[in-house]
Amino acid sequence: MAPSLTPRTLGQILESQAAAHSDKTFLYFEEMTLTYRQILERARAVRDGLAAAGLGKGERVGILLANVPEFLDVWFGASMLGAVTVPINPALKREEVRYILEDAGAAAIVTQAGRETDIDAIAGDVPELRLRYLLGGSADGWTDVDDLVSGDRTGVSVPEVTPDDSAAIIYTSGTTGHPKGVVLSHWNYHFDTWSFSSHLQAQDDDRFLCFLPLFHVNAQVVSVLSALFVGGSLILLKEFKPTTFFDTVARFRATTFSAVPTVYAILNTLPDAEKYDLSSLRFCICGAAPMPLEVFTTFEEKFGATIVEGYGLSEATCGNCVNPRGPDATRKVGSIGIPLPEQEMRVFDENDREIPDGEIGEIVIRGEAMMREYFNNPDATTETLRNGWLHTGDLGFRDEDGYFFVAGRKKEMIIRGGENIYPKEIEEIIYRHPGVQEAAVIGIPDEIWGETVCACVVPKPDATIDADEIQSLCRTHLADFKLPQRVEFFESFPKTATGKIQKGKIRLPEAD
Repeated sequence: MAPSLTPRTLGQILESQAAAHSDKTFLYFEEMTLTYRQILERARAVRDGLAAAGLGKGERVGILLANVPEFLDVWFGASMLGAVTVPINPALKREEVRYILEDAGAAAIVTQAGRETDIDAIAGDVPELRLRYLLGGSADGWTDVDDLVSGDRTGVSVPEVTPDDSAAIIYTSGTTGHPKGVVLSHWNYHFDTWSFSSHLQAQDDDRFLCFLPLFHVNAQVVSVLSALFVGGSLILLKEFKPTTFFDTVARFRATTFSAVPTVYAILNTLPDAEKYDLSSLRFCICGAAPMPLEVFTTFEEKFGATIVEGYGLSEATCGNCVNPRGPDATRKVGSIGIPLPEQEMRVFDENDREIPDGEIGEIVIRGEAMMREYFNNPDATTETLRNGWLHTGDLGFRDEDGYFFVAGRKKEMIIRGGENIYPKEIEEIIYRHPGVQEAAVIGIPDEIWGETVCACVVPKPDATIDADEIQSLCRTHLADFKLPQRVEFFESFPKTATGKIQKGKIRLPEAD
């Protein structure tokens, strides 16, 4: 396929939009506003500051920050230098952060006060790490992020950056127990943003409310880059707060936001929505997990805004399939919609042959949004990118009208409030307990989160273990959203003839 636009880098997109919308407010953050011109100036300062510090093109920059403007400064600035950003979930614990920085071979890290001790403790495992920047504090060996953002280094030489250069490595949890680094180019980001925003008919008067975490491609593409690409505005929140959500929408006149089904379920239960003027909301995007029909219809009836369901994954940049939007569009509730412009989706059987409409198989994707590779992982790359198609591991079908539906997952993935959780990672932690003989982690239904984690444990003979010990062990090594909310003990697990645990046959006792 030949995409109908000229490839550009993230820096080139920012430069051109700043020229076209110089004094228009791009970013609203708490009481702070930044125009397109100011966003560009801050990004240039970061670019020049990193270059002056000796960071080179292609080197990796870890970004361990919450949703703050400085995340965008570093994300854009590093990419304008040709460095490769490595956004990291701030909820991850020291051991999890260490693996990502070590695997990426990060040369620089930008983080917030309180995390510097973690980085100092693991720096010995990341020999390439030589530049450390700290936001909101001071420490020996660290440079203030404010100095990086506001510095003036006129005349610093920076390399040429092309759309084919790598822009970011997005780490996604893997069934092996360690996350895999998805390598995305500038062109991946540009293409997917164009494909998504044009299909959704976003325009320059749209105000994108963003509370999803910036380390994730959803926030990066659906909110930040879509707002930038169409000349709109971004309303950035540190997190989703139900108690202030309606006030925020009304105050900033948000027209759209992206959220997981859990958020919509919570909003449906909140009182006093009628006290706020929410008429600015036009369409709301939902992805990451299937949305229950009751949640869907309740929200639209209550708030009068259209929900647009979609589908995508980090390996394909972000958005790949979305229900149409517009007065003449046909929307199918429960469907993930149709492929975005100039992206292809099909359904294959186990032999990578396309199957007829209506039959369930693996969803595969092809197009310019496909990742370059898994960083330093050729075997996983070969397995996922087979015969020119990205194999998603998700099961689904296409109907006679070309609309896609997700039916399940081949992977043993648990989706809690839109966060992907892989059982093996948790199981490996549980196995560290000296009294554990076997462990199996499964997902269980939850009205708010969709799914939560349940740890099933077989103790060693004569060992005494309680649930608090398992949860405490996990809490030490894992992010909070991965923690087992329920722990059950068994004498044995059902197994196959070869000894493999059959998780689907584990029967949990009735919860109290």
